[in-house]
Amino acid sequence: MLAIRNLTKTYANGVHALQGVTLDVPRGMFGLLGPNGAGKSSLMRTLATLQEADSGDVTLEGIDGGSIDVLRDKDTVRRQLGYLPQDLGVYPKVSAEDLLTHFATLKGLTQRTQRREVVEGLLRQVNLWDARKRKLGTYSGGMRQRFGIAQALIGNPRLVIVDEPTAGLDPEERNRFLNLLAEVGENVAIILSTHIVEDVTDLCPKMAILSKGRVLLAGEPNDAIDALANQVWRKQVTKATLPGYEANHTVLSTRLVGGHPVIHVFSDIRPEEGFDPVAPDLEDVYFRTLRLQARAA
Repeated sequence: MLAIRNLTKTYANGVHALQGVTLDVPRGMFGLLGPNGAGKSSLMRTLATLQEADSGDVTLEGIDGGSIDVLRDKDTVRRQLGYLPQDLGVYPKVSAEDLLTHFATLKGLTQRTQRREVVEGLLRQVNLWDARKRKLGTYSGGMRQRFGIAQALIGNPRLVIVDEPTAGLDPEERNRFLNLLAEVGENVAIILSTHIVEDVTDLCPKMAILSKGRVLLAGEPNDAIDALANQVWRKQVTKATLPGYEANHTVLSTRLVGGHPVIHVFSDIRPEEGFDPVAPDLEDVYFRTLRLQARAA
């Protein structure tokens, strides 16, 4: 549905934000993972027609089955695109209903009855109808994000881009928001850009890992996890011995459990006595991919 080919972007300060990014994004949820500074937001802003690429091609399948040149036919793309940036600016003293009506007008819904029906339908879809008269400044973080999705869905877009949508949300609001995204993703292509691995594990049948402007891995999360079968080992160590393990083994991750470091190590065989095999997950895939890039640098 969305084809990205050899996309590059270098900023005036010399930062190579995108270096030959090539991806295919089908309908449904597509997870884009990467650390801060990986180039995720640069890619999202380029796809959302908010900045120019230096080179490359991006095509979006249109409603009529034809292809839209995303980089050159920006007006057409914007009519079929929904975008929720990392920080959606809202007027805190305006109600959700009034601001969404304003956004709908800007999106071209000039007929009053149709616009009213669209606004009501979207507010109900994101479960904000009962709070529609409240000022946005009184909304919780999760409510603001749900409002953000409502504005992104105006005009029945073919592609929806959400950039770090669950950052700062409490667990209940995060789950509610992700469930909403999953429902929306049944009908459109959604790119979920995040550094939270669990968001991709739970929702996305397709994914990619981006770092330093390059695609390091792309495909199905389950395939990537299966590729690490019988190669991830777990051990609780002491803080004093942790540096030695990090120097002598491929440590994927470290977390404190009961005050003691527990490490995940990548190895074809048991690293040493005391290590137990553990079923890999997408977090192991993520850190293994980043470790390989660091080693190759």
